[in-house]
Amino acid sequence: MLTLPDMPDFPAGEVWLAGAGPGDPRLLTLLALHALQQADDIVHDALVDPRVLALGRAGAERLFAGKRGGLPSMRQPDINALLVERARAGRRVLRLKGGDPFVFGRGWDEVAALAQAGLRCRVIPGLTAGLAGPALAGIPATTRETSTAVVLAADLRDADGRSAVDWTALARLGQPIVLYMAMAHLAEIAAALIEGGLAPDTPAALVQSAATSRQRVLDSRLDRVAAEAAAQGFGSPSIAVIGATAALRTTIGHTIGAWS
Repeated sequence: MLTLPDMPDFPAGEVWLAGAGPGDPRLLTLLALHALQQADDIVHDALVDPRVLALGRAGAERLFAGKRGGLPSMRQPDINALLVERARAGRRVLRLKGGDPFVFGRGWDEVAALAQAGLRCRVIPGLTAGLAGPALAGIPATTRETSTAVVLAADLRDADGRSAVDWTALARLGQPIVLYMAMAHLAEIAAALIEGGLAPDTPAALVQSAATSRQRVLDSRLDRVAAEAAAQGFGSPSIAVIGATAALRTTIGHTIGAWS
């Protein structure tokens, strides 16, 4: 019979930040599952799969704190204040984020707020969608033949809508680029990468709703990916992969499929 590792106590008044992974609850870590079954409060993001939330303790309170681009969302200071308030009330608070809390997840903002409030917290890493999503679709992050590095980038914008990313600089690296939160400006990003030196026929792929029953993949090239995504109804949440690794799944006949 399988013997699981000893699990730590989840003390009252403590906050644990956990990554829920890309969707499929079977991709949770054992420690994240333990936290779900111990927490009094589960403060969760919009992209946390309902099947993951269902694994929480029956008596736990589930509090939505999702942030979605372009939609009314809870402000980050308000989320920070909620975590502090619940922990100070003696609750065992699980802050549950899609993917990994420290990969474009504002996890550090919350850790810093909790530290400033004098509260103890712990971090449970999770599978980030930028690596897990492509892997589930048969797209490796790196191979010995195609890359010596991989770039993870998010299309973060300032108040005037300008991208915070220097796409030209990323293009010059010549390494695969994995893009988060890029669907709204995919055509603009593709054009900037081409202007920066990437060939128009650079392989590109999209993985939408990774690790769910709605997962689908678009195989394309840099100069066509935005138009083809629009034509086929691809939207958020999607991960984009730009570079040689994006084409590798087509060389094996798509024999790697999503888990059922």
